[in-house]
Amino acid sequence: MDGDWKGLDAVAIAQAIRHHQTTATEIVQATLDRIEQENPSRNCFTTITRQSAQTEAQAIDRHIEQGNPLGILTGVPFAAKNLFDIAGITTLAGAKINADNPPAKKDATAIARLKQAGGVLVGALNMDEYAYGFVTENSHYGVTPNPHDPSRTAGGSSGASAAAVASGLTPLALGSDTNGSVRVPAALCGVYGLKPTYGRLSRAGTVLLSDSLDQIGIFARSVRDLATVMDLLQGEDITDPVSTRHPPEPCLPQLNLGIQDVRVAIADGYFAQGAEPEALRAVEKIADILNTSKRVTIPESDRAKAAAYLITATEGASQHLAALKSRPQDFDPATRDRFFAGALMPSQWYHQAQKFRSWYRQQLRRLFQQFDIILAPTTPCVAPKSGEKTITIAGETVEVRPHLGRFTQPISFVGLPVLSVPIYGIANLPLGVQIITSPYNEALLLRLAKVLEKEGVINQ
Repeated sequence: MDGDWKGLDAVAIAQAIRHHQTTATEIVQATLDRIEQENPSRNCFTTITRQSAQTEAQAIDRHIEQGNPLGILTGVPFAAKNLFDIAGITTLAGAKINADNPPAKKDATAIARLKQAGGVLVGALNMDEYAYGFVTENSHYGVTPNPHDPSRTAGGSSGASAAAVASGLTPLALGSDTNGSVRVPAALCGVYGLKPTYGRLSRAGTVLLSDSLDQIGIFARSVRDLATVMDLLQGEDITDPVSTRHPPEPCLPQLNLGIQDVRVAIADGYFAQGAEPEALRAVEKIADILNTSKRVTIPESDRAKAAAYLITATEGASQHLAALKSRPQDFDPATRDRFFAGALMPSQWYHQAQKFRSWYRQQLRRLFQQFDIILAPTTPCVAPKSGEKTITIAGETVEVRPHLGRFTQPISFVGLPVLSVPIYGIANLPLGVQIITSPYNEALLLRLAKVLEKEGVINQ
């Protein structure tokens, strides 16, 4: 190997380093060079951690020369959405206001755990301001275009995380998902996007949008990479108040167990409406491979989307109320307006939305007594053109930003684990299919995705 890993997944890169086919320094240097060359047009990275990445890679190589034990991600480059704390770097969270803040004193828990496994952080990634959007068209830090068609959106709010992986700038990236901010860009950029169970992965050291909805997530181009990172990030973190004490369940050893007795159904009703035909055909294609035609209705999903929006706006406004009062002119206008709307919502609306949330959770709990997996579209269409305010879908003109999360919000609403798998639609543009399961059942999601990957149905 000459240090060019672009065609390899993270696990293969680490194996090549361990087997002395290349070095961490070669891999990381090639990565940094590619980022420096391509980022001006791709606008994925807001910060490139060149010096620290080179230093860490050199230390790994010395570690290898001394014959010391190696981590599973030894020498693997990765990047993180710029709402994760990175020691020595100011945490932007996509906001102009935060540029005045001092650098973070330590890494976010997720970044620290990947580094402990040998991963090398190469930079921080662009996003919608405060993770409140679906397009990564940031008024302060610019637009991140779609790698498949630069005239189109990469999705959001973790759009640059998905785009960096899809374009080969890094094999792994971390993002965050409130209402679909991992799954939507994963679908539109054609990579895997995993949103685990709420509370399963530590959010310590991240800037929150909505405390009761936010969850960090993972982008990758292979299922085994997802499983590897999921296993590394699992585990209680006492510095995160919502971190679950649920025992870690390794995903990687389960990938090849098969899915012979797994009960799979297709979400109908709300999830079969308001979408372009190719988005619905993508779901049917996955269902055909899994040999299922069973349908299930998730009741009141339209209300779940509305309630999720209300909770997001209210909790988001609460997080940023002081800055809204003192520096409203320094917000992205779209973000500011949504926060103002949240701040003005009556408290009884918020409490009613939370009551409905409990009811909706019970309905899904009952459905997962009948089925293990539910399939649904990730987005209602392929990536829209950047800057478009409205788009016509299934004969109806709708607003782009809220409609891209039409199928993801009702699932985030109750913290379920979901994996968006890539599948290509018209004009060779990516789409995604959501594989949804019950809480703490991420290993099953990845087992099923592995079957689809082997069948060649899903594409990277």
